[in-house]
Amino acid sequence: MSTVLYEHPLNERIRNYLKLEQLFAQAYSCINHTLAMVNNHQSFFNALFSIVDTLERNDVRGDLIKDLEKLEQNLVIWSKDPEVDSSALDKNLAETVKLVAKLRSPNPTWMQLKEDKLLTSLKQRFAIQGGSFSFDLPQLHFWLHQDEKTIKLEAQQWLSLLSDISSTIAIVLKFIRLRAEFETIDVDSGFYQDNGEGLVLLRIKLALDAKYYPTISGNKFRYSIRFMLPCQHTGRRYANQATNFQLARC
Repeated sequence: MSTVLYEHPLNERIRNYLKLEQLFAQAYSCINHTLAMVNNHQSFFNALFSIVDTLERNDVRGDLIKDLEKLEQNLVIWSKDPEVDSSALDKNLAETVKLVAKLRSPNPTWMQLKEDKLLTSLKQRFAIQGGSFSFDLPQLHFWLHQDEKTIKLEAQQWLSLLSDISSTIAIVLKFIRLRAEFETIDVDSGFYQDNGEGLVLLRIKLALDAKYYPTISGNKFRYSIRFMLPCQHTGRRYANQATNFQLARC
């Protein structure tokens, strides 16, 4: 059965991770197409600058190092279990150790993006709503009219400076998501709540043809899920009806 997946973080650390994951997905998706197209280059630079801003304003690197160190300890413990796939575990352990060493570097590679003259000039205008048109940014207009191969290569080089961050986000979120399997839950009134102790992420699956969607609120102590129906007059309204969904508590 086709489903729609909703994810909701229960703390700011995981919120930053999910935000960065989606921004990286957006940026990589753009460079797989023609960047010179208006929608593509706008989406690419918005994603790139948002990634840098998120890294600057939050201690994401420090949080990632702590999570990698915990993961490394757990992988070592799991390696002693004879039923564990040792080849897959060794691969993840090696990658984790490598990423920890890279993130501990006093000079993160992504800081080079702040020294790039073209990016610096573009970032100031992209921060202004409607400020990135060709008449505001002739340097961008010039860049976009280079050979497509040259444009894509430079964009890939910018993203490569963030590869340690994107790889770490990927492996940390992978193991967080593996903490729990989905279980089917039925509620009578479109509302569900439970204890959130020890949880950092909620994952909800709904049937693709479901007429409702979840709104989630909560923290590490308690969370609630209320299902909503789209409404033409009020925007949305409570789905006070029997509701079926799958939930993974990570």
